[in-house]
Amino acid sequence: MKGSLLYEGKAKKVYHVTDQPERLILSYKNDATAFNGKKKDQFEGKGRLNNLITSRVFDYLKLHHIPSHFIEALNDTEQLVEKTTIIPLEVVVRNVAAGSITRRLGIEEKTTFTPPIVELFYKKDELDDPIINDVHAYHLTDVSEQELTRIKEMALTINEHLIELFKQAGLQLVDFKLEFGRLKDGTIVLADEISPDTCRLWDLESGQKLDKDVFREGIGDLIETYELILQRLEENTCAK
Repeated sequence: MKGSLLYEGKAKKVYHVTDQPERLILSYKNDATAFNGKKKDQFEGKGRLNNLITSRVFDYLKLHHIPSHFIEALNDTEQLVEKTTIIPLEVVVRNVAAGSITRRLGIEEKTTFTPPIVELFYKKDELDDPIINDVHAYHLTDVSEQELTRIKEMALTINEHLIELFKQAGLQLVDFKLEFGRLKDGTIVLADEISPDTCRLWDLESGQKLDKDVFREGIGDLIETYELILQRLEENTCAK
C-alpha cells in the first residue's frame, strides 16, 4: 500500500499510496523540535503517541462534521489521509495567554482571551514563520478573502469542540496551531495534526503543563507527558 517517499518534514514522513493517487500515508517520527528547529532531540515512542492522539482527535472532529484530510489510522505510527495542497499559513487560536504572545505584546501569562484570539503566521522556516495579517496572507499565498474568512470560522468552531474534548480529559486547551489544505476539487479542509506538539494543554486542577512545553522549557519527561494525554483521552472522553 505504501509507495515512495514524497516528503520528509520535522515531525512526519509523507508517502504516496500505491494505486491511490489522491491519498497519502503520514508516518509520524520520534523527532522533537522546538524554537523552529533550533532545539532538537529524539524520543522513542513519540511518533506512536502523536499518531494515536491525532487520530483520536480527528475522529472526534469528524463526528462533529469538521471536514479534514484524515481517513483512518493504519497502525501505531501511520495514518491514511486525503492528498491536499497545504495553504502555507499556520492558524493559531489562543484561549489563554502563553508562549510568544506574552513576549510580543507584554501580556501576562494565564490572561484569558474572550473571545479567543486568532493569529496567522506565514509558514516559512527560513523566515521563522513570521506573524502576518490578512492582507499579507492574500499577498503571500493564493488564499482569497472568502477562503480566509472560512478558515477562521472553522478554526473557532474547532476550538469549541476541542475545549470540550480536552475538558472531558481534565485538560485546559490554552492554545493550538492548525493547518489547512485544499482537496483536488478546491475544498478547504483541516490538515496536518492535532497533538501535544501543536497544542498547549494544562491540567485543569493543578495547572501543570502537559504538552511540548515540557521539552521547550526542560521541565518534564516528554514521553510520560504524552502517554498521560493519550491515557486521559482514552479513559475519560466520549465520542459524541
